[in-house]
Amino acid sequence: MQAMDTVVRAERALSAADTGHEPAAEPPFVLIEPLRRAAPLIFASPHSGRRYPADLLANTRVGLLSLRRSEDAYVDELFAGAAAHGACVLSATIARAYLDLNRDPAELDPDMFETRPPRAMPGSARVQAGLGAIPRVGGDGRAIYRRKLTLADAARRIEAIHAPYHAMLGNLIDETKSVFGCAVLIDCHSMPSSARGAHQPDIVLGDRFGASCHASVTALAEAALRRMGYRVARNAPVAGGHTAQTYGRPSRRTHALQSEINRALYLDERTLERTSGFTRVRADMSRLAESLSAAALHKSLAQ
Repeated sequence: MQAMDTVVRAERALSAADTGHEPAAEPPFVLIEPLRRAAPLIFASPHSGRRYPADLLANTRVGLLSLRRSEDAYVDELFAGAAAHGACVLSATIARAYLDLNRDPAELDPDMFETRPPRAMPGSARVQAGLGAIPRVGGDGRAIYRRKLTLADAARRIEAIHAPYHAMLGNLIDETKSVFGCAVLIDCHSMPSSARGAHQPDIVLGDRFGASCHASVTALAEAALRRMGYRVARNAPVAGGHTAQTYGRPSRRTHALQSEINRALYLDERTLERTSGFTRVRADMSRLAESLSAAALHKSLAQ
């Protein structure tokens, strides 16, 4: 299939002109749009951002490589080809270590702040693991910060990054439904190869055990990936995070499927350099988008 023309848009944070804060000075995400929407598909990559704001680097007790271990490194590049098959591709630009877009903004660890956040969720399993909306630890489990943060800092991050990213994602879903009668969101992630040892699958599809995505979509994605030779699992070790939980409403014709790719397939996990497998995985993720696009999902899901 010939790649159709695409349009790349980089959106400024809503409060950029007012705050002058570094994360607001540059776009918090990039949106790649096809000139013609051919399918009700949206691919989103909330954890592949590679920008590390100065205020984070000034307050971290670890090096940049340690911070980068929490990235879903290059996942935005792996799925960028989906736009050639009529889908939108939304990618974060700010690093996950600074703000996690796949978390409820209230998932804040009270112990990280000078003053207790009024809407903190200390009972959240993710917060207790140090992986809240503002992570306490990096991908290697080491503490990130030298000193406690202020609530004003947390509010700026959420306003400048989390809010516009999710506003755009919500708008894309609404626009897609208005055109096709349904929307299918593929939330794109990667996972460490050590997550389940030698028996780890190549790709995990999470539909929150059917709560966030119609079974036919999950089955279609799984079948396409298996034809390409991947070992695919469902809902283990992850079944879907904040994004899938927030937007996945099959009864309302909005479907959210989380995809986790084993990093060892395309990345040297020690150096975070792309390996020779990167080209194959990138081509296969484009083929996955082509398979989903060709399936005319809107005809079966918009009923």
